[in-house]
Amino acid sequence: MRYLRYAILAILGIVLISVSMANREAVVLQLLPEDFADLLGWNLKGTLPLFLVVWGGVAAGVVIGFFWEWLREHKHRRDATRSGRELRKLEREVTRLKQDKTKGQDEVLALLDDA
Repeated sequence: MRYLRYAILAILGIVLISVSMANREAVVLQLLPEDFADLLGWNLKGTLPLFLVVWGGVAAGVVIGFFWEWLREHKHRRDATRSGRELRKLEREVTRLKQDKTKGQDEVLALLDDA
């Protein structure tokens, strides 16, 4: 199974490298459209290879997706924290009640009651 994973990763790497090499043309990225930039009097421009723009978009999408999912799962993490806190509280209470019940008994009988 490990070799199959390595083979798939190698094929994926070869495909990504070939797509990157095929799209090396420079493209101009602008922050604002031309007309709006002329109205404001400034515009941020940059020249990058096309494959960097594509992979940058993919990376930004992955980061935004992870962040969105993290926000969406907040209520589940909150509920799990609450449940864990309540579980620890109940375990302490059970331990305290067992100690109160076996107080004053013989140690052997107390051990048998715990079982």
